[in-house]
Amino acid sequence: MNIFQALVLGIVEGLTEFLPVSSTGHQTIVAGLMGIKIDDPSVTSFIAVIQVGAILALVLYLWKDIQRLFLAWVRGLRSADQRRDPYYRLAWLVIIGSIPIVIVGVVGRDLVKGPLRSLWVVAAGLILWSFVMLYAEYKARQTRKDTDLTLKDSLLIGGAQALALVPGVSRSGATISAGLILGVDRVTAARFGYMLGIPALAGAAVLETPDALSGGVGLWPTLVGTVVSFVVAYFTVAWMLRFVSRHTIRGFVWYRLGLGALLIVLLSTGVLSATGV
Repeated sequence: MNIFQALVLGIVEGLTEFLPVSSTGHQTIVAGLMGIKIDDPSVTSFIAVIQVGAILALVLYLWKDIQRLFLAWVRGLRSADQRRDPYYRLAWLVIIGSIPIVIVGVVGRDLVKGPLRSLWVVAAGLILWSFVMLYAEYKARQTRKDTDLTLKDSLLIGGAQALALVPGVSRSGATISAGLILGVDRVTAARFGYMLGIPALAGAAVLETPDALSGGVGLWPTLVGTVVSFVVAYFTVAWMLRFVSRHTIRGFVWYRLGLGALLIVLLSTGVLSATGV
């Protein structure tokens, strides 16, 4: 992978990681269009590592929320009185909600890095999950805030996040949809899903960094992709949270359906191959 390709993939990562359109799906499509073998372990490791930039952007943007949760959690561990703080409970819900993707990610790591990288899988994920998003908007009542979340909510939203390991589904699309179905308002669902994404993305990056640096991608392309994803992701997060405060996520559905259909056409006509080569 050269510097230009790393730059492009960094932009794609930053633009799509926190939108309900599937960052992995878009990375896979763009990599295929650039002639990069998308089922190469070093490439999948590179894509996981440049997510560090997106993580740092998210942490920076949500720093006050993260600080409040962390301090409430620490105080609650030390004092029984402090455990009445709703943010102490919310901190535990973020921790518990992160467990499903850790389990699925570790158990299915080889599957995620191999067979699921097919562009046919991406097309299917984009199209099929779109109907879940439409159903979520149909069911949306938005009567619940972050302090109303329960252990069941945390596990269900966390379980939905684990489904996003399938390229095309989308981490934010999955968590926002699950939140809406559970009656949570869009902004809370988005922010909670983003919180769950921090340990998930960080864990993936830690696991994949050695392969990315030593498996053929190299230090400089990895560094460029990470820095670019950081800058682009920061502005994307800010835009997305403003967007969901005023709009539904149906607009993303039509984009996903169109992209999935286009991808099927490109694959069927041989313009793209399932593995990008």
